[in-house]
Amino acid sequence: ACNTRLRELINEAIGEKWYREPERLEELLPFAEDKAFREKFDQVKQFNKHQFNHMLSMRQDMEVDESFMFDSQCKRLHEYKRQMLNALHIHVLYNRIMDDPNFTMTPRVFIFAAKASPGYYKAKLIIRYILALSKMINHNPRASRMLRIVFVENYDVSAAEAIMPATDLSEQLSTAGKEASGTGNMKFMMNGAVTIGTMDGANVEIYDQVGAENIYIFGMRADTVAALESAGGYNPMTIFENNAEIRRALTQMIDGTLMTENPAALQALYHDMLFDDRYFVLKDFGSYSMAQRRVNDDYQDRDKWLRMAVINTAKSGIFSSDRTIREYNEKIWHLK
Repeated sequence: ACNTRLRELINEAIGEKWYREPERLEELLPFAEDKAFREKFDQVKQFNKHQFNHMLSMRQDMEVDESFMFDSQCKRLHEYKRQMLNALHIHVLYNRIMDDPNFTMTPRVFIFAAKASPGYYKAKLIIRYILALSKMINHNPRASRMLRIVFVENYDVSAAEAIMPATDLSEQLSTAGKEASGTGNMKFMMNGAVTIGTMDGANVEIYDQVGAENIYIFGMRADTVAALESAGGYNPMTIFENNAEIRRALTQMIDGTLMTENPAALQALYHDMLFDDRYFVLKDFGSYSMAQRRVNDDYQDRDKWLRMAVINTAKSGIFSSDRTIREYNEKIWHLK
Protein backbone atom coordinates (compact mmCIF):
# COMPACT_ATOMS: atom_id res chain seq x y z
CA ALA A 1 0.00 0.00 0.00
CA CYS A 2 2.88 2.42 0.70
CA ASN A 3 4.88 1.51 -2.41
CA THR A 4 2.33 1.53 -5.21
CA ARG A 5 4.83 1.85 -8.06
CA LEU A 6 6.79 -1.19 -6.92
CA ARG A 7 3.53 -3.11 -6.52
CA GLU A 8 2.54 -2.24 -10.09
CA LEU A 9 5.97 -3.24 -11.40
CA ILE A 10 5.75 -6.62 -9.63
CA ASN A 11 2.22 -7.18 -10.96
CA GLU A 12 3.43 -6.43 -14.47
CA ALA A 13 6.16 -9.06 -14.08
CA ILE A 14 4.46 -11.93 -12.18
CA GLY A 15 0.77 -11.08 -11.79
CA GLU A 16 -1.18 -10.55 -8.56
CA LYS A 17 -1.24 -14.00 -6.95
CA TRP A 18 1.52 -12.92 -4.56
CA TYR A 19 -1.05 -10.76 -2.72
CA ARG A 20 -2.45 -13.87 -1.02
CA GLU A 21 0.64 -16.06 -1.43
CA PRO A 22 3.59 -13.77 -0.68
CA GLU A 23 6.09 -16.61 -1.16
CA ARG A 24 5.30 -16.30 -4.86
CA LEU A 25 7.43 -13.15 -4.88
CA GLU A 26 10.24 -15.64 -5.58
CA GLU A 27 8.96 -15.65 -9.17
CA LEU A 28 10.74 -12.27 -9.43
CA LEU A 29 14.17 -13.92 -9.14
CA PRO A 30 14.74 -14.33 -12.91
CA PHE A 31 13.98 -10.62 -13.34
CA ALA A 32 17.06 -9.76 -11.28
CA GLU A 33 19.01 -10.71 -14.43
CA ASP A 34 16.78 -8.59 -16.69
CA LYS A 35 18.41 -5.20 -17.35
CA ALA A 36 15.15 -3.52 -18.42
CA PHE A 37 13.43 -4.69 -15.21
CA ARG A 38 16.35 -3.50 -13.07
CA GLU A 39 16.13 -0.07 -14.69
CA LYS A 40 12.40 0.14 -13.92
CA PHE A 41 13.14 -1.00 -10.35
CA ASP A 42 15.68 1.84 -10.09
CA GLN A 43 13.14 4.35 -11.43
CA VAL A 44 10.67 3.26 -8.74
CA LYS A 45 13.32 3.84 -6.08
CA GLN A 46 14.03 7.33 -7.43
CA PHE A 47 10.31 8.16 -7.40
CA ASN A 48 10.12 6.96 -3.78
CA LYS A 49 13.04 9.22 -2.84
CA HIS A 50 11.05 12.09 -4.27
CA GLN A 51 8.05 11.01 -2.15
CA PHE A 52 10.27 10.88 0.94
CA ASN A 53 11.41 14.44 0.22
CA HIS A 54 7.79 15.52 0.01
CA MET A 55 7.10 14.00 3.45
CA LEU A 56 10.23 15.61 4.91
CA SER A 57 9.33 18.99 3.43
CA MET A 58 5.79 18.86 4.85
CA ARG A 59 6.89 17.70 8.30
CA GLN A 60 10.20 19.44 8.90
CA ASP A 61 10.61 21.96 6.08
CA MET A 62 13.74 20.10 4.91
CA GLU A 63 14.86 18.44 1.68
CA VAL A 64 17.70 16.10 0.73
CA ASP A 65 19.51 15.50 -2.55
CA GLU A 66 17.67 12.65 -4.27
CA SER A 67 20.84 11.58 -6.12
CA PHE A 68 22.39 10.54 -2.76
CA MET A 69 22.35 6.97 -1.51
CA PHE A 70 19.64 6.63 1.16
CA ASP A 71 20.98 4.85 4.25
CA SER A 72 18.36 4.35 6.99
CA GLN A 73 18.33 3.25 10.61
CA CYS A 74 14.75 3.50 11.83
CA LYS A 75 13.81 1.80 15.09
CA ARG A 76 13.46 2.45 18.80
CA LEU A 77 16.41 4.39 20.22
CA HIS A 78 18.21 1.93 22.47
CA GLU A 79 21.86 1.24 23.21
CA TYR A 80 21.65 -2.38 22.06
CA LYS A 81 20.29 -1.28 18.66
CA ARG A 82 23.52 0.70 18.33
CA GLN A 83 22.58 3.94 16.63
CA MET A 84 25.85 4.93 18.30
CA LEU A 85 27.85 2.64 16.01
CA ASN A 86 26.29 4.25 12.94
CA ALA A 87 26.87 7.77 14.26
CA LEU A 88 30.50 7.11 15.21
CA HIS A 89 31.15 5.76 11.72
CA ILE A 90 29.66 8.92 10.17
CA HIS A 91 31.94 10.98 12.42
CA VAL A 92 34.96 9.00 11.19
CA LEU A 93 33.86 9.50 7.55
CA TYR A 94 33.64 13.25 8.19
CA ASN A 95 37.21 13.29 9.49
CA ARG A 96 38.44 11.30 6.48
CA ILE A 97 36.86 13.87 4.17
CA MET A 98 38.41 16.76 6.10
CA ASP A 99 41.88 15.20 6.32
CA ASP A 100 42.29 14.06 2.72
CA PRO A 101 41.44 16.45 -0.16
CA ASN A 102 41.46 13.44 -2.52
CA PHE A 103 39.04 11.34 -0.44
CA THR A 104 35.83 10.49 -2.27
CA MET A 105 32.82 8.33 -1.44
CA THR A 106 29.35 7.73 -2.79
CA PRO A 107 27.31 10.71 -1.53
CA ARG A 108 25.06 9.38 1.21
CA VAL A 109 22.20 10.69 3.33
CA PHE A 110 21.97 8.94 6.70
CA ILE A 111 18.35 8.83 7.85
CA PHE A 112 17.71 8.27 11.54
CA ALA A 113 14.19 7.88 12.88
CA ALA A 114 13.67 6.88 16.48
CA LYS A 115 12.06 7.74 19.77
CA ALA A 116 13.80 7.52 23.14
CA SER A 117 11.85 6.63 26.27
CA PRO A 118 11.17 9.74 28.40
CA GLY A 119 13.58 8.81 31.18
CA TYR A 120 16.27 7.19 29.03
CA TYR A 121 19.04 9.76 29.51
CA LYS A 122 21.71 7.88 27.53
CA ALA A 123 19.41 7.47 24.52
CA LYS A 124 18.72 11.21 24.54
CA LEU A 125 22.48 11.88 24.63
CA ILE A 126 22.88 9.71 21.52
CA ILE A 127 20.24 11.86 19.78
CA ARG A 128 22.17 14.99 20.80
CA TYR A 129 25.35 13.46 19.35
CA ILE A 130 23.63 12.65 16.04
CA LEU A 131 22.17 16.17 15.77
CA ALA A 132 25.53 17.77 16.61
CA LEU A 133 27.16 15.70 13.85
CA SER A 134 24.45 16.82 11.43
CA LYS A 135 25.08 20.48 12.27
CA MET A 136 28.86 20.10 11.90
CA ILE A 137 28.48 18.43 8.47
CA ASN A 138 25.96 21.01 7.22
CA HIS A 139 28.34 23.86 8.08
CA ASN A 140 31.13 22.38 5.97
CA PRO A 141 30.81 22.83 2.18
CA ARG A 142 33.12 19.92 1.28
CA ALA A 143 31.67 17.41 3.75
CA SER A 144 28.08 18.27 2.89
CA ARG A 145 28.68 17.33 -0.74
CA MET A 146 29.20 13.72 0.39
CA LEU A 147 27.41 13.41 3.73
CA ARG A 148 24.07 14.44 5.13
CA ILE A 149 22.22 13.41 8.30
CA VAL A 150 18.47 13.67 8.66
CA PHE A 151 16.77 12.88 11.95
CA VAL A 152 13.08 12.32 11.21
CA GLU A 153 11.06 13.73 14.09
CA ASN A 154 8.14 11.91 15.74
CA TYR A 155 8.80 8.59 13.98
CA ASP A 156 5.50 6.85 13.26
CA VAL A 157 3.90 4.58 10.67
CA SER A 158 3.26 7.44 8.25
CA ALA A 159 6.97 8.34 8.31
CA ALA A 160 7.93 4.68 7.87
CA GLU A 161 5.68 4.47 4.81
CA ALA A 162 7.79 7.17 3.18
CA ILE A 163 11.22 6.08 4.46
CA MET A 164 11.14 2.34 3.74
CA PRO A 165 10.30 2.49 0.01
CA ALA A 166 13.01 5.14 -0.51
CA THR A 167 15.84 3.34 1.30
CA ASP A 168 18.85 1.79 -0.44
CA LEU A 169 20.67 0.45 2.65
CA SER A 170 18.95 -0.84 5.79
CA GLU A 171 21.01 -0.57 9.01
CA GLN A 172 20.32 -3.47 11.43
CA LEU A 173 23.15 -3.16 13.92
CA SER A 174 21.96 -4.75 17.19
CA THR A 175 24.58 -6.47 19.32
CA ALA A 176 24.35 -10.16 18.40
CA GLY A 177 22.11 -12.06 20.80
CA LYS A 178 20.10 -9.01 21.93
CA GLU A 179 17.37 -8.69 19.26
CA ALA A 180 14.41 -11.05 19.68
CA SER A 181 13.41 -10.70 16.03
CA GLY A 182 12.91 -7.27 14.50
CA THR A 183 10.35 -6.55 11.79
CA GLY A 184 11.61 -3.27 10.35
CA ASN A 185 14.39 -5.22 8.65
CA MET A 186 11.77 -7.35 6.86
CA LYS A 187 9.86 -4.26 5.65
CA PHE A 188 13.02 -2.59 4.33
CA MET A 189 13.95 -5.85 2.56
CA MET A 190 10.53 -6.19 0.92
CA ASN A 191 10.83 -2.63 -0.41
CA GLY A 192 14.15 -3.39 -2.11
CA ALA A 193 16.70 -2.26 0.47
CA VAL A 194 19.89 -4.23 1.02
CA THR A 195 20.74 -4.99 4.67
CA ILE A 196 23.92 -4.30 6.59
CA GLY A 197 23.69 -6.06 9.91
CA THR A 198 24.85 -8.46 12.56
CA MET A 199 23.84 -12.12 12.72
CA ASP A 200 20.99 -11.33 15.08
CA GLY A 201 17.21 -11.58 15.13
CA ALA A 202 15.54 -11.84 11.72
CA ASN A 203 18.81 -10.83 10.02
CA VAL A 204 19.74 -14.51 10.37
CA GLU A 205 16.67 -15.53 8.36
CA ILE A 206 17.27 -12.78 5.78
CA TYR A 207 20.82 -14.10 5.38
CA ASP A 208 19.47 -17.64 4.92
CA GLN A 209 17.09 -16.40 2.22
CA VAL A 210 19.30 -14.10 0.14
CA GLY A 211 22.73 -15.65 0.71
CA ALA A 212 25.99 -14.06 1.84
CA GLU A 213 26.45 -12.19 -1.45
CA ASN A 214 23.22 -10.18 -1.07
CA ILE A 215 23.60 -8.92 2.50
CA TYR A 216 26.45 -7.26 4.43
CA ILE A 217 27.10 -9.21 7.63
CA PHE A 218 29.63 -7.88 10.13
CA GLY A 219 30.56 -8.13 13.77
CA MET A 220 30.79 -10.72 16.50
CA ARG A 221 28.38 -13.63 16.57
CA ALA A 222 26.09 -14.22 19.55
CA ASP A 223 28.28 -16.95 21.09
CA THR A 224 31.33 -14.66 21.05
CA VAL A 225 29.33 -11.86 22.68
CA ALA A 226 28.03 -14.26 25.35
CA ALA A 227 31.55 -15.52 26.06
CA LEU A 228 32.86 -11.96 26.42
CA GLU A 229 29.98 -11.02 28.73
CA SER A 230 30.56 -14.05 30.96
CA ALA A 231 34.24 -13.06 31.15
CA GLY A 232 33.25 -9.63 32.43
CA GLY A 233 33.37 -7.72 29.14
CA TYR A 234 36.44 -6.26 27.46
CA ASN A 235 38.66 -3.19 27.72
CA PRO A 236 37.54 -0.49 25.21
CA MET A 237 40.61 1.60 26.11
CA THR A 238 42.77 -0.85 24.12
CA ILE A 239 40.84 -0.01 20.95
CA PHE A 240 40.86 3.72 21.81
CA GLU A 241 44.65 3.64 22.17
CA ASN A 242 45.30 1.60 19.00
CA ASN A 243 42.77 3.09 16.57
CA ALA A 244 43.62 6.70 15.71
CA GLU A 245 40.32 7.32 13.89
CA ILE A 246 38.21 6.23 16.86
CA ARG A 247 40.45 8.11 19.29
CA ARG A 248 40.10 11.33 17.33
CA ALA A 249 36.32 11.09 16.88
CA LEU A 250 35.71 10.34 20.56
CA THR A 251 38.05 13.15 21.63
CA GLN A 252 36.17 15.59 19.38
CA MET A 253 33.01 14.72 21.34
CA ILE A 254 34.33 16.54 24.37
CA ASP A 255 37.03 18.99 23.22
CA GLY A 256 34.68 21.61 21.77
CA THR A 257 35.00 20.48 18.13
CA LEU A 258 31.52 19.01 18.04
CA MET A 259 29.66 21.14 20.58
CA THR A 260 31.50 24.42 20.86
CA GLU A 261 28.80 26.02 23.05
CA ASN A 262 28.86 23.16 25.58
CA PRO A 263 31.87 20.82 25.23
CA ALA A 264 30.92 18.80 28.32
CA ALA A 265 27.40 17.95 27.06
CA LEU A 266 28.45 14.52 25.79
CA GLN A 267 30.89 13.72 28.60
CA ALA A 268 28.76 10.80 29.89
CA LEU A 269 28.56 9.28 26.41
CA TYR A 270 32.32 9.57 25.98
CA HIS A 271 32.92 8.03 29.39
CA ASP A 272 30.67 5.03 28.75
CA MET A 273 32.27 4.35 25.37
CA LEU A 274 35.64 4.01 27.09
CA PHE A 275 34.72 2.40 30.41
CA ASP A 276 31.32 0.72 30.01
CA ASP A 277 30.91 -0.34 26.37
CA ARG A 278 28.46 -3.09 27.31
CA TYR A 279 27.03 -3.36 23.78
CA PHE A 280 30.47 -3.64 22.14
CA VAL A 281 30.26 -0.60 19.86
CA LEU A 282 34.03 -0.10 19.67
CA LYS A 283 34.65 -3.86 19.50
CA ASP A 284 32.55 -4.21 16.34
CA PHE A 285 33.58 -0.89 14.78
CA GLY A 286 36.43 -2.23 12.63
CA SER A 287 34.28 -4.99 11.12
CA TYR A 288 31.41 -2.54 10.52
CA SER A 289 33.73 -0.02 8.86
CA MET A 290 35.08 -2.67 6.47
CA ALA A 291 31.54 -3.80 5.58
CA GLN A 292 30.66 -0.17 4.84
CA ARG A 293 33.62 0.08 2.46
CA ARG A 294 32.17 -2.89 0.54
CA VAL A 295 28.76 -1.18 0.49
CA ASN A 296 30.34 1.97 -0.97
CA ASP A 297 32.15 0.03 -3.70
CA ASP A 298 29.16 -2.14 -4.62
CA TYR A 299 26.71 0.76 -4.79
CA GLN A 300 28.83 2.34 -7.52
CA ASP A 301 28.24 -0.79 -9.63
CA ARG A 302 24.58 -0.04 -10.40
CA ASP A 303 23.82 -3.37 -12.07
CA LYS A 304 25.27 -5.32 -9.16
CA TRP A 305 23.41 -3.23 -6.57
CA LEU A 306 20.05 -3.37 -8.36
CA ARG A 307 20.41 -7.13 -8.79
CA MET A 308 20.91 -7.44 -5.01
CA ALA A 309 17.91 -5.18 -4.36
CA VAL A 310 15.58 -7.20 -6.62
CA ILE A 311 16.73 -10.46 -5.00
CA ASN A 312 15.94 -9.01 -1.56
CA THR A 313 12.39 -8.14 -2.61
CA ALA A 314 11.95 -11.54 -4.29
CA LYS A 315 13.02 -13.44 -1.15
CA SER A 316 10.94 -11.42 1.34
CA GLY A 317 7.71 -13.41 1.01
CA ILE A 318 8.74 -15.87 3.71
CA PHE A 319 8.13 -13.14 6.31
CA SER A 320 4.38 -13.20 5.61
CA SER A 321 2.33 -13.44 8.81
CA ASP A 322 0.21 -16.10 7.05
CA ARG A 323 3.27 -18.33 6.85
CA THR A 324 4.13 -17.60 10.48
CA ILE A 325 0.66 -18.52 11.74
CA ARG A 326 0.59 -21.65 9.57
CA GLU A 327 3.91 -22.81 11.06
CA TYR A 328 2.73 -22.08 14.61
CA ASN A 329 -0.28 -24.26 13.92
CA GLU A 330 1.73 -27.11 12.38
CA LYS A 331 4.31 -27.13 15.17
CA ILE A 332 2.40 -26.00 18.28
CA TRP A 333 -1.36 -25.60 18.13
CA HIS A 334 -2.37 -28.51 15.79
CA LEU A 335 -5.77 -26.93 15.16
CA LYS A 336 -8.03 -28.45 12.52
